[in-house]
Amino acid sequence: MDILTFSHVAKRFGEKQVLKDVSFAIPEHTVFGFVGQNGAGKTTAMKLILGLLSLDSGQIKVNGELVHYGKTPTNRFVGYLPDVPEFYSYMTPVEYLHFCGEIAGMPKKEISARSEELLCLVGLEKEKGRIKGFSRGMKQRLGIAQALFGRPRLLICDEPASALDPSGRRELLDILAAAGNQATVLFSTHILSDVEHICDQVSFLHQGRIVLQGSVEEVRKGKKAAGIELETERPEDARLLLSEFPFLKPLDGNSLLLEEAKRQWEIMRFAADKEIALLRFQQREMALEDLFLEVVEK
Repeated sequence: MDILTFSHVAKRFGEKQVLKDVSFAIPEHTVFGFVGQNGAGKTTAMKLILGLLSLDSGQIKVNGELVHYGKTPTNRFVGYLPDVPEFYSYMTPVEYLHFCGEIAGMPKKEISARSEELLCLVGLEKEKGRIKGFSRGMKQRLGIAQALFGRPRLLICDEPASALDPSGRRELLDILAAAGNQATVLFSTHILSDVEHICDQVSFLHQGRIVLQGSVEEVRKGKKAAGIELETERPEDARLLLSEFPFLKPLDGNSLLLEEAKRQWEIMRFAADKEIALLRFQQREMALEDLFLEVVEK
């Protein structure tokens, strides 16, 4: 079953057409990356899912039910983490989650159990201080716990890792991957390595349109290979190959990149004639970043 579907969705603000005939679907138990440059329309799409903006045309369904602007019963299926979450800074993490549970009318025993479970999930179970002393990464973690508190079927995260350092971003992505066991996850990002790290499926949004979508593997296989990477045993052999074949591109160490696959036989014959030991000669998988740039620059 698809937890979220967009069908020919369009949205305009004045003269600017932000979304243009956007269609995609997210199956349950999926971690879905919604990728686009800043201003591509990702946040607008998420506000439409939450019923905070009206559609110009098309429709959105959450868990099979239509989303209506200003009337948001579908939000009972949704947990949401904005790009900059806000909290009552004088509270501790436990106090804040208990407060969220009380607002939702949950029984006290369930509130306590759920708070403990989620604080362990996001790595904040030992944090007893007030939220005002939390780092940006700690606040993002607490935001995920809050968004998951009501056991949503869809967890939406808007650029959750964009302002974090590499270590904090990796930790947050691992938490989102773990959250995928509890809910379908939709997160927007402009950082392609984040998608490669945890996503099952991806959709590329460019200038308001979906330009590429599918599973991460399907998307990669559907485009041309990024070339052939070869590695020599000795650095002097790499230099010899570069001098003989100037179209090769140097990489790290003794590695070289051949972008014209049809010329691989010339290099292999030359290496055999000169008795050059090749440690590696293999197809290089196109990175999502390279693929996205190839698509949007057409």
